[in-house]
Amino acid sequence: MKTQVAIIGAGPAGLMLSQILHLQGIESIVLETRSREAIEATIRAGVLEQGTIDLMTEIGAGARMQREGFRHEGTILRFDGIDRRIDFPELTGGKAVMVYAQHEVIKDLVEVRLASGGDIRFEVSDVSLHGLDSTSPSVRFRQPGGELQTIEADFIAGCDGTQGVSRPSIPRGVLKGFERLYPFGWLGILCKAPPSSDELIYALGERGFALVSTRSPEVQRMYLQCEPTDKIENWSDDRIWSELRARLATRDGWAPIEGEIFSKTVVGMRSFVTEPMQYGRLFLAGDAAHVVPPTGAKGLNLAVADVRVLARAFGAFYKSGREDLLERYSDIALRRIWKAQRFSWWMTSMLHRFPGADEFQHKVQIAELDYVTGSRAASTALAENYVGLPFDEPAH
Repeated sequence: MKTQVAIIGAGPAGLMLSQILHLQGIESIVLETRSREAIEATIRAGVLEQGTIDLMTEIGAGARMQREGFRHEGTILRFDGIDRRIDFPELTGGKAVMVYAQHEVIKDLVEVRLASGGDIRFEVSDVSLHGLDSTSPSVRFRQPGGELQTIEADFIAGCDGTQGVSRPSIPRGVLKGFERLYPFGWLGILCKAPPSSDELIYALGERGFALVSTRSPEVQRMYLQCEPTDKIENWSDDRIWSELRARLATRDGWAPIEGEIFSKTVVGMRSFVTEPMQYGRLFLAGDAAHVVPPTGAKGLNLAVADVRVLARAFGAFYKSGREDLLERYSDIALRRIWKAQRFSWWMTSMLHRFPGADEFQHKVQIAELDYVTGSRAASTALAENYVGLPFDEPAH
């Protein structure tokens, strides 16, 4: 079989790319090793930048997000028992973020893609990439219970995450990886309780970091800094709530609304970038090319930004034969990626207690939070990065 763009992975990057290409009249086939039910049930938080919100709406996948998502026009930084609010619209000319879980984004993208005749092959196996440095690359795969099949394509988009086949298919020595491992992780919980706050609370206390978020009117999501190798069985419900109360305590007696905890996970904290993000006719996007710690809420948004750049480059190629945007894909995408890495590193460093850090370091963190929330220039810098920096628009 033949197509113009073969897309590996039906996560946000792959599905978004397929739909944008469809709207430009460009054919694609999406291959995914998991079932539709599995990808739609993988619970992951989501804070959508203004640009992601706008693009979801533009491609016809934003109606449910607009109905059910939580528009947040600010965030709260809590330190020394006091709340300081960052007002996003006031500092960024009206921009905000949307709290809307990543698996809900995937549900909406799958639905709109299938409704428009999209070709998504779920539960494939034995995926391999071939001829990447030629003008006619191909993908081999096996559908459930079937024989090996081949897709001949003009291009391949590797949107299959950190454990996918796309990045390892690039010859050794072509890519250079940049990595930072953080000496702590996050214990995340979901609990049955109404929201404790109308906006996200980022808190730094003597005992470490905590984050209060929301999932729905009936479900809260919260996080605690923990050891990177910590085990869920070490955290009883009583211990979790005790630690959250301690880390989130304020001078006026604020406390989180507690409820039945029905999900616990421990996630590591890592920054990673691969350069370049392309080889021959293969282009990497999303987690296949980079990972950010969750503190800055950039993971999904960077994936969307990647495919926005990539789709524009494909469009220029098929419309007028231009290859310059394809050649510059890595350079254009990496400028935004490294800015997001800087912001995520900065937020993470400012809000977590590092092993071995003394009271001097903690006092410096408090002073930085005091400056960030007390200076309009510093508050604006945080707000601009949080809601999403402007996109680089290359000359046409």
